[in-house]
Amino acid sequence: MRATPDFLKDVAKTEDKPILVVEGLGKQVGFDHELLTILDQVSFQLSAGHTLAIVGASGSGKSTLLGLLAGLDSPSHGKVTLAGQDLAGLDEDGRARLRAEQVGFVFQSFQLLPALSALDNVALPLELSGRRDARREAQALLERVGLGNRVQHRPKELSGGEQQRVALARAFVTRPKLLFADEPTGNLDTQTGERIIDLLFTLNAEAGTTLVLVTHDERLAARCGARLRLAAGKVLAREGV
Repeated sequence: MRATPDFLKDVAKTEDKPILVVEGLGKQVGFDHELLTILDQVSFQLSAGHTLAIVGASGSGKSTLLGLLAGLDSPSHGKVTLAGQDLAGLDEDGRARLRAEQVGFVFQSFQLLPALSALDNVALPLELSGRRDARREAQALLERVGLGNRVQHRPKELSGGEQQRVALARAFVTRPKLLFADEPTGNLDTQTGERIIDLLFTLNAEAGTTLVLVTHDERLAARCGARLRLAAGKVLAREGV
């Protein structure tokens, strides 16, 4: 594994204070002339630099919760405060700006732009924010994740594991305070998935990022410092949060 880029070493360690505060969060949708409750009264706090796994079976509300935490969806009731900002107090542009400045994402399906090279995919978030050193920082992160010799390859020319490494580099290149990962190994075989998770936790520790990980994998959840277990939209159990 390559040397750690200087900017990851230089990220300041945050104080042990909540970066994510969730109060009475709920989501209901209309279905067949009735209200269907997807999430009901979810509350927790997560301190900066900590790791949380949101665990539950399919249909438990994990992905809905993640979307609400990131401001990608609006709750029916309750409140989410992310990095000191009440999401309900921001309009769509404001939430998008907050995500661009504070949040990174890793998805199960990689979500890379197919027409762009690995280097361009990683550099894009920095270029959109006007960073003149975008390509240099992207190159450093790709070398860090072991893809220094694949920077000009497009996603279709990369394996699934390599694509997820590109996605990890893209997620960390903006130096986010909070990283949301939604089933990041769901499209990978077991061995490749384990290597990706090792890399994810290594990069997260180096950068001092707060990690919220959605998974149904108990072994993966056990690597997080805290766990929130959902069943039928309700908090079934909580450990360390």
